[in-house]
Amino acid sequence: MAEVTEEKVVAKVKEPKEPLFSKKNKKLLTDPLADNNPITIQVLGICSALAITAQLKPSIVMAISVIFVLGIGNVVISLMRNIIPSKIRIIVQLVVVAALVIVVDQVLKAFAYTLSKELSVFIGLIITNCIIMGRFEAFALGNGPWKSFLDGIGNAAGYGVLLIIVAFFRELLGSGTLFGAKVLGDPIEKTGLYAYGYENNGFMVLAPMALITVGIIIWIQRSKNKALIEDH
Repeated sequence: MAEVTEEKVVAKVKEPKEPLFSKKNKKLLTDPLADNNPITIQVLGICSALAITAQLKPSIVMAISVIFVLGIGNVVISLMRNIIPSKIRIIVQLVVVAALVIVVDQVLKAFAYTLSKELSVFIGLIITNCIIMGRFEAFALGNGPWKSFLDGIGNAAGYGVLLIIVAFFRELLGSGTLFGAKVLGDPIEKTGLYAYGYENNGFMVLAPMALITVGIIIWIQRSKNKALIEDH
């Protein structure tokens, strides 16, 4: 019996550690960018997709902010997961995300004040972003810091990519600009495309068009991958 026990101990010691970027860990980064996107598949974070995607610049800032908050927040919750009483775990999660959002807000006010005013309350509303609270609850509370970090970065990046795609088309077609620069010509002087009768689609800068754009992306994604279509 002693020999059998000794063999088991040796087997455990010799068991190779999982590489930091193993195939399983890489999927935590790549899956949310495509087949498990938090917006198009899980239908989370829709509110900010409607609110701040009229222009590309604030969408990119929001994406970077959420990547920071969710990546670091997942690690913090993972490190604390064994000492957080289950009855107050939601309160602890809110405290963690609120602290990180305050850091983001103060950095923006210090280095990009105009943009911070443009984003206004939407930075603060990161606290209530269901993607963040969802990943804390569903993943960080049950996994180690490294996996939680990858999961946070992956889901936040998937969210950010959708925001940027929606903002690209809304700003381009709605205002004829990208990052505020006129790329289709001058609509007043009738240069570029405007010389041929093109007009900006004012509907694109309205919130309903963000929802329609997200819906079109969801339709394209499911038409390419039939496995994503839900059975009713």
